[in-house]
Amino acid sequence: MQRLLREWNWYRQRSPLAALELLVMDVDGVLTDGGLWFDAQGELQKRFDVRDGLGLRLLQQQGLQLAFLSGGQGGATEVRARQLDIQHCLVGIKDKPPALMHLQQQLGVSKARTAFLGDDLNDLALRDSVGLLIAPLDACRPLRHQADAVLHRPGGHGAVRELAERILQARGDWNALRKNGWRDRND
Repeated sequence: MQRLLREWNWYRQRSPLAALELLVMDVDGVLTDGGLWFDAQGELQKRFDVRDGLGLRLLQQQGLQLAFLSGGQGGATEVRARQLDIQHCLVGIKDKPPALMHLQQQLGVSKARTAFLGDDLNDLALRDSVGLLIAPLDACRPLRHQADAVLHRPGGHGAVRELAERILQARGDWNALRKNGWRDRND
């Protein structure tokens, strides 16, 4: 019941989503399903959802700044960041709050206009560093309980796309996209 009330209040107060300037995301468990696959040579491989990628491109075209902030390493995250033209790809970060604060200062974005999408205890440490803390459906219980919103989709399976659509709806940009579709204008 508490989650439903939180979610209802989040929908009712859409202005925090509309006012966002920076969306920061964990990678493993958010952009991926959290599984780590290794090939025969020991190289790490990760699966990313293509619809999440388009959601991020839509947000970029609307002027939202995006960043990956991950404790993990391995190369796949950096490749995905380059594919999506994510300018801020911070990997191997063991203490996330100082890294996020440095990024916010670098970009001139306030805590109130920053959202973080994370799935585990190390992401919960960012609670006081952002205006909105958001969790995918399958995030760990402590994070879900303290999040401002819990999405309906699990990490790596459309959670990022769901959030992107909610942000675009709050900004009034979704209806035109839904009606006319989207074209990559490379601008």
